[in-house]
Amino acid sequence: MALPMPTKRRSTFVQSPADACTPPDTSSASEDEGSLRRQAALSAALHQSLQNAESWINRSIQGSSTSSSASSTLSHGEGKGTSGTLADVFANTRIENFSVPPDVTATTSSSSSSARPATIDLPPSGIVKGTHKGSNRSSLMDTADGVPVSSRVSTKIQQLLNTLKRPKRPPLKEFFVDDFEEIVEVPQPDPNQPKPEGRQMTPVKGEPLGVVCNWPPALEAALQRWGTTQAKCPCLTALDVTGKPVYTLTYGKLWSRSLKLAYTLLNKLGTKNEPVLKPGDRVALVYPNNDPVMFMVAFYGCLLAEVIPVPIEDAGGQQIGFLLGSCGITLALTTEVCLKGLPKTQNGEIVQFKGWPRLKWVVTDSKYLSKSSKDWQPNISTAGTEPAYIEYKTSKEGSVMGVTVSRIAMLSHCQALSQACNYSEGETIVNVLDFKKDAGLWHGMLTNVMNKLHTLSVPYSVMKTCPLSWVQRVHTHKAKVALVKCRDLHWAMMAHRDQRDVSLSSLRMLIVTDGANPWSVSSCDAFLSLFQSHGLKPEAICPCATSPEAMTVAIRRPGVPGAPLPGRAILSMNGLSYGVIRVNTEDKNSALTVQDVGHVMPGGMMCIVKPDGSPQLCKTDEIGEICVSSRTGGMMYYGLAGVTKNTFEVIPVNSAGSPVGDVPFVRSGLLGFVGPGSLVFVVGKIDGLLTVSGRRHNADDIVATGLAVESIKTVYRGRIAVFSVSVFYDERIVVVAEQRPDASEEDSFQWMSRVLQAIDSIHQVGVYCLALVPANTLPKTPLGGIHISQTKQHFLEGSLHPCNILMCPHTCVTNLPKPRQKQPGVGPASVMVGNLVAGKRIAQAAGRDLGQIEDNDLVRKHQFLTEVLQWRAQATPDHTLFLLLNAKGTPVCTATCLQLHKRAERIASVLYDKGHLNAGDNVVLLYPPGIELIAAFYGCLYAGCIPVTVRPPHAQNLTATLPTVRMIVDVSKAACILTTQTLMRLLKSREAAAAVDVKTWPTIIDTDDLPRKRLPQIYKPPTPEMLAYLDFSVSTTGMLTGVKMSHSAVNALCRAIKLQCELYSSRQIAICLDPYCGLGFTLWCLCSVYSGHQSILIPPMELESNLFLWLSTVSQYKIRDTFCSYSVMELCTKGLGNQVEVLKARGINLSCVRTCVVVAEERPRISLTQSFSKLFKDIGLSSRAVSTTFGSRVNVAICLQGTSGPDPTTVYVDLKSLRHDRVRLVERGAPQSLLLSESGKILPGVKVIIVNPETKGPVGDSHLGEIWVNSPHTASGYYTIYDNESLQADHFNTRLSFGDAAQTLWARTGYLGFVRRTELTAASGDRHDALYVVGALDETLELRGLRYHPIDIETSVSRTHRSIAECAVFTWTNLLVVVVELCGCEQEALDLVPLVTNVVLEEHYLIVGVVVVVDPGVIPINSRGEKQRMHLRDSFLADQLDPIYVAYNM
Repeated sequence: MALPMPTKRRSTFVQSPADACTPPDTSSASEDEGSLRRQAALSAALHQSLQNAESWINRSIQGSSTSSSASSTLSHGEGKGTSGTLADVFANTRIENFSVPPDVTATTSSSSSSARPATIDLPPSGIVKGTHKGSNRSSLMDTADGVPVSSRVSTKIQQLLNTLKRPKRPPLKEFFVDDFEEIVEVPQPDPNQPKPEGRQMTPVKGEPLGVVCNWPPALEAALQRWGTTQAKCPCLTALDVTGKPVYTLTYGKLWSRSLKLAYTLLNKLGTKNEPVLKPGDRVALVYPNNDPVMFMVAFYGCLLAEVIPVPIEDAGGQQIGFLLGSCGITLALTTEVCLKGLPKTQNGEIVQFKGWPRLKWVVTDSKYLSKSSKDWQPNISTAGTEPAYIEYKTSKEGSVMGVTVSRIAMLSHCQALSQACNYSEGETIVNVLDFKKDAGLWHGMLTNVMNKLHTLSVPYSVMKTCPLSWVQRVHTHKAKVALVKCRDLHWAMMAHRDQRDVSLSSLRMLIVTDGANPWSVSSCDAFLSLFQSHGLKPEAICPCATSPEAMTVAIRRPGVPGAPLPGRAILSMNGLSYGVIRVNTEDKNSALTVQDVGHVMPGGMMCIVKPDGSPQLCKTDEIGEICVSSRTGGMMYYGLAGVTKNTFEVIPVNSAGSPVGDVPFVRSGLLGFVGPGSLVFVVGKIDGLLTVSGRRHNADDIVATGLAVESIKTVYRGRIAVFSVSVFYDERIVVVAEQRPDASEEDSFQWMSRVLQAIDSIHQVGVYCLALVPANTLPKTPLGGIHISQTKQHFLEGSLHPCNILMCPHTCVTNLPKPRQKQPGVGPASVMVGNLVAGKRIAQAAGRDLGQIEDNDLVRKHQFLTEVLQWRAQATPDHTLFLLLNAKGTPVCTATCLQLHKRAERIASVLYDKGHLNAGDNVVLLYPPGIELIAAFYGCLYAGCIPVTVRPPHAQNLTATLPTVRMIVDVSKAACILTTQTLMRLLKSREAAAAVDVKTWPTIIDTDDLPRKRLPQIYKPPTPEMLAYLDFSVSTTGMLTGVKMSHSAVNALCRAIKLQCELYSSRQIAICLDPYCGLGFTLWCLCSVYSGHQSILIPPMELESNLFLWLSTVSQYKIRDTFCSYSVMELCTKGLGNQVEVLKARGINLSCVRTCVVVAEERPRISLTQSFSKLFKDIGLSSRAVSTTFGSRVNVAICLQGTSGPDPTTVYVDLKSLRHDRVRLVERGAPQSLLLSESGKILPGVKVIIVNPETKGPVGDSHLGEIWVNSPHTASGYYTIYDNESLQADHFNTRLSFGDAAQTLWARTGYLGFVRRTELTAASGDRHDALYVVGALDETLELRGLRYHPIDIETSVSRTHRSIAECAVFTWTNLLVVVVELCGCEQEALDLVPLVTNVVLEEHYLIVGVVVVVDPGVIPINSRGEKQRMHLRDSFLADQLDPIYVAYNM
């Protein structure tokens, strides 16, 4: 398939040279490093092209499957080229941990790999176990009533009233259990899927544990015996970094030093009366991986002192801190060297690591230990069930838990291993594993002492420099047993050319401890074929399976020479994905060959149970979790009783659900089955299980496929992590690989697209996200493997910093709901009748009736604003109407009634003299915000001209702002431009000429120096229907529209605002708004002249140099009513939010404010208004003061929160219903809920009705529809060059298609909203109807048959990552495009792609098509603070955004 390559800026992901040449890892990978074995297994078989699936994964020689191809490549060297390149890879490659120990914190009922909260019970394949689906649903949150709790009594009472009057809503329960069946396309089970057909399995027993007469009663007794009777015998040899033996610890030394340490711990750390340690206390052991001797002394010293050792990895991990805290550890033992290496504070104390308890550090080097007194003897009792030590394990989620091993289990496990491995005294074993945990500890430290063995401990750091060192140790010391992992076999194979003369003939057992990994078989085969000529016996290879909980689960016993080797299982991957064992008969690609891991341990019993749900026994041909019952397993997770029960005390049940026997089993966390001859086969780990759409996949298998696809050029050291994330009701597979520093973009992209195809064809599962990160940047486990849970955490937090990413949600997400089909043919009349029958009101509302309100003011006599101004100039000539402030807050200009009148007269006479204008000519007013603009406006009216206010161009940005001015001048056919001298020069400047044609400006008149000339007479319009002014504005969709305002509309508008806000001449209001269009213009220029109140004018741009200006003005003048825009409110919230103390110090107090109104033409930005209210509550702002207005192009003021009347109400509505144009109220906190606020009270004389925009029929109040308005101050039409009559009629004079109100003429606002009748009382005494605005109709996105509002998607996206500054969405050929501004560093650009995709899918059920990451400030925003999404879309399509990264989701 042809994939669009993502585009990225070249500068972005340049690696520093230091990163590019990282030396090999210096720490060991303790968890499965499967890279090379899997890579060898598959890469040889993969051809350059993926076209031919047959040739893909398998060119196996023995015809088994993927596994044996490795041996073919490495031993028979089919082409010089292949083996050469492979050796090359091996030299530079290492593979790390892919599977993390099982998650035991999840309830057994939920699906094993699901990370969902237990409250939402989603079946993996649409089938739900009968027991628990209902039980979670009822008891969730019956108590919460959705009322926010607050301490203030008055708000309490208000809330109580609101609650009592609240409309009936569905009960809470409905919302908290996600009704996902109606949302999600539930995948139907495949009728052809294989089902288990065998009988129910019976538990399998191991051979009895033999009774040997000289087995000690406790492990400490064995140490005492050998330490006193065989003191000279070697116990442990440590190697230096070159692989040479440096120190041998004898049994005598181990015994004497352990005794000294035990004595010191118990007697020398505290005082006699207050010892620091008591028997049974837990102690942390912090020892480096290259110092087994000190560790062994410390471990046995703790056992002798009867304190419980907790070996941990290097200091510092936060999760380790959780383990230490839960174990109650206060003391840590370490070496002097190690202590010196720990980070210190300035006064020399060891740093307190994040999440760690306070620790006392004790150095255990011999020179610091006290010799025990003559009469002191350790207490060595017979082993019982008291804890001996705690081994840590990391769960799938990353939490670290401690598995407690009792003394009897420790002893019995040693006995079982001694019997299974047939250890005899004095044998030498070579241990390459981590000696602090797992098989390295069990064989190399414990069973070793039990049988007086001699262990050679090969540190991981030696393996780095000399991979053959362990083979040389076996050869030199004639070792009988070696403990290795597959990675050690690989490394030895790569280096074997250096040593021709080594012999492995002494080995009777080569214990491969990660034999549980299905891919180990290829390593074992390849190693045998190479080293058989060096004396390695085929029967010596003994894979085993282990887990921290069950300890050794099974081990292959050393075979008899000449006996046939055990069989192999060649399994169908498809069968495995359904948990069923089927022999693979189809193509070789989809086969998995696994080897057995031997038989059950002596004295043990094994059964296989279903991995999720109750522990039901599996059928014989079914894959399940291996459970072991014996005395040799762990006993509990320390301090975690609940989780312990689900893991360590499992009683299997049969298909009827009744218990089988009463023996408790321990869950091993391994998936497998018991094959013929009671051989145990393991096919994966619970932690690596990815359950997608009901099918199970193994993370290790997917890693292997990734490595097989020619990964050499692209993947650094084979480091690939695979995990699943829960997105939209299913698990989604994520693959993250480290990219080689020298890999080219082209190679990487090619590899990524081929991996996607490979995984799809072999595993039949889609990959949701494939990401490449720079080399060495994935989080590591203490021994160098990839830390899967932390990688997943980084992915979900957006801190992985990929350098390449491919998202495939379109192919992966198959459970989206079906697109909505709109039902045709239901007419508006039927809808209306349906609403009436259902008892629903028609959604309409009205303000107070203008006619009934007596207004005794003289203003009633005057029909025109010009008459009002003249009357005021005579009646109150010295009354100040306007006061303009500068950035310092000082008045720079005032205007009394008389001054304004005279100034207007002068401007009118200039228009007559210089402009030679006639009545009815249009005049453009180009002024900065101020009193000059107001005077020019009234001057035009006095001269009978029609003013058009226009925002002046920005001197620094003429190319962007001047064309709009030119356009309005042209569209309005202006005969003249009135402006200032400065702007006049700007209009004619050379810079302006570069942007527009400056030669064709109409007459430009500057009004700075006017002649004092009296006007012969003031023009009086013949009728109130004559035009007063034109109002031009650019909508958010980029449309320039001008509307015509008549004198009667102006009069009605001013009167409605005066009544709503109770404005009269003794009042002062403060305005911080742009005065060029809409309600901002009305408040700035018209209302003061009409009502006589004083307006304090604050130009918004002054706030940029003085953020305090608006608030300090309101405080200084004790303003009761103030008006602002969202941009102003946002500036104050962001700029002053953390300076409330400074505001207090300046004496700013807002307790005088009764109403603070945000003027807007959009859905109220409730989060911003609430933040503003909360932030400035401390300086006296009332929580009830802030409200918003609503206006549109057809009617600039529909709603405005007045001084009287109820507070604005808020509701939570269901987003899912809103997409269907339905309104369903829900409680606060319900999933998928949206908080909406009323847009202020409807103005006097205004009626609104909610209408279906398609049928033009009225809708009920539970529907979303277009808001239509009827009012005396509606504009009289659009002002256009063409005077498009049909558009005028449709927008300004339209009728309903049906219903009582069909005779009324309505204007269409172009906004969607709904009306709700509240229980509050309006000023008229009736119940109050609230109008809620949801969004502009022409901004909505129609996707999948549903209606989306961009702001909702943008709000979700903005929340996903701290570095998203702003976000905008639009559609492009049915694809959803999300543009995000990145305010962090460019490395974070690609982190945003999966986060954005996830959140839109989760919250809006949409797949994002394109994610564009841009610099801050790229998304265009107009002066009202609204996003210009259509401009952005045009720039995107014209490739003008200069994006940091563009990701095309597949």
